[in-house]
Amino acid sequence: MVVMFSDKTRFWLLVKTMNDSEVKVKLDHKRDFIGYGETPPDPQWPNGARLALTIAINYEEGAESAIPNGDDYSETYLSESMSLTQPPVGYRDLSVESIYEYGSRAGIWRLIRLLTEREMPATVWAVGQAIEKNPLPIIAMAKAGFEIASHHYRWISYYVMSEQEERNHLKRAIAAIKETVGTRPQGIYAGRYSLNTRRLIVEEGGFLYDSDAYGDDLPYWTTVSGKPHLIIPSMLDNNDFRYAHFSGWATGDDFFNYNKATFDQLYQEGAQSPKMMTIALHGRLSGRPGRAHAVARFLDYIKSHSDVWVCTRQQMAEHWYKYHSPNL
Repeated sequence: MVVMFSDKTRFWLLVKTMNDSEVKVKLDHKRDFIGYGETPPDPQWPNGARLALTIAINYEEGAESAIPNGDDYSETYLSESMSLTQPPVGYRDLSVESIYEYGSRAGIWRLIRLLTEREMPATVWAVGQAIEKNPLPIIAMAKAGFEIASHHYRWISYYVMSEQEERNHLKRAIAAIKETVGTRPQGIYAGRYSLNTRRLIVEEGGFLYDSDAYGDDLPYWTTVSGKPHLIIPSMLDNNDFRYAHFSGWATGDDFFNYNKATFDQLYQEGAQSPKMMTIALHGRLSGRPGRAHAVARFLDYIKSHSDVWVCTRQQMAEHWYKYHSPNL
């Protein structure tokens, strides 16, 4: 038995031990280290699926730090040239700029083809300014039935941005999607979020979930500003950003083998305890031909298995609201 309660500023869990005694565990700074514990709920995925799997496409190109965007420096994060020296403040890095441009000019279209050919849906985490720079892939993915979710307004760090400026960015991010596809986003993965982001999301309203967490294998409810809020966690270890890290993946085989191992383990566990999985892709990374080949292999591997629900984040959220309403 686990019961959560609070006394104004402190949050506690009341945990029953093996000998039926009760232990009060403090949740320091509202951090929950217990979660579902050894008895996670049965998610009741549709048709008794062992695994719910979301393919997420990160659409960021054009919203990264760049001198033409009015920033003081060029982006160095998540690009092929991570080992190159960064230009001085105020100078453009044309190599990095062109790498990002590849994502929206070519790479994203390759990923779209791979998914639509296999009739597999995806959730698109779309940055508002990237949509403004090139809305064509977003329109195409919306027509294909992909979920267009928010990835905030800029692909920058929000850690030190003022609360009011981030609130304005959130509104612009929502507007960019609504003006492009006709409907506002139902979900958000800010990515490089601040301590204010989740609260601002709840205060703004209109979102079914956010995915700015990595702490579980299933969706879960939390309380934000006194309201229940759904978290659908992500998986950074299955994110192709590992191509752009020194300790990450070197080839498409690395991508395929690691994601296959994750899939196999979760699929096996799913016979008794179904879970969820997320594969995150970037046009400028997995959209490159040699890596796209590995993506295609993995998509075909997924399709070779029964009892897998390939769904969007929004579909997963709607399912969780229906079968696992908040108990807070």
